[in-house]
Amino acid sequence: MDTIATLFAHSGHDAYFGEPVTQLEHALQSAQLAEQAGADRETVVAAFLHDIGHLLPPEASHGYMDGYGTVDHEQLGADYLRELGFSEKIAQLIENHVNAKRYLVSKQPEYLANLSEASLKTLAFQGGPMNTDEAAAFEVHPHFNEILLMRRWDEQAKIPGLPTPDMNHYLSLIDKA
Repeated sequence: MDTIATLFAHSGHDAYFGEPVTQLEHALQSAQLAEQAGADRETVVAAFLHDIGHLLPPEASHGYMDGYGTVDHEQLGADYLRELGFSEKIAQLIENHVNAKRYLVSKQPEYLANLSEASLKTLAFQGGPMNTDEAAAFEVHPHFNEILLMRRWDEQAKIPGLPTPDMNHYLSLIDKA
């Protein structure tokens, strides 16, 4: 928990790449949306930490997306949390939240039409829309529905000044996950 708090203390107040909120505001809003939806503790924790890969030190990075964050942040974050002993479910939800964007873009034209400019720009770095085979393989993921929900919360969690529980509320859930 201290390691996570330190990452947010160091980079959480940085802008969330092309959006009107900070990294921490985005994480808190994502987790709050998960809580409001009645998600289980692991899913709330995953929503809170889904972009943790963006907060890792530069030496952990595989490169950057032209000012829109860390390439493969979802994989870096999932692997980092696995190393810290987080559950496989949390890691898989985080690892696949970008795949969910790629899937939704390929399946739902209205989803694509509602993406923010920043999400559209990162889509190209993230592989673009899934092809038919990728989508079919993704649909059988054991956490498919939760991953799609996480993606929706991710897209909604960009409201400046939205009141949320503080970081300590979500850090306390990590101890129990």
